[in-house]
Amino acid sequence: MAATSTVDPKLLEILVCPLTKGPLRYDADAQELISERAQLAYPIRDGIPIMLVDEARRLDGDEPESANEPGP
Repeated sequence: MAATSTVDPKLLEILVCPLTKGPLRYDADAQELISERAQLAYPIRDGIPIMLVDEARRLDGDEPESANEPGP
C-alpha cells in the first residue's frame, strides 16, 4: 500500500538549493526537488526533503560521489 507523499506548498516556497541558493522544482512522480542550476535532484523521503548535497542525485546520471572525484 504505497501512498504518494506530497510536500507542503508553503515549504516549497522557502526551500532553496543548499549549493546554489537557487529555486527548486518539485517532481511529484520521482519524489524529488530539482535544482536546475546545480543539476541535482534532492530526494523526498516520507514527505521530508533531504537537502544534503551528498544525498542528491546528479541529473546527468552520475552518482553524487563522482562529483568529488577528479575528472578525465
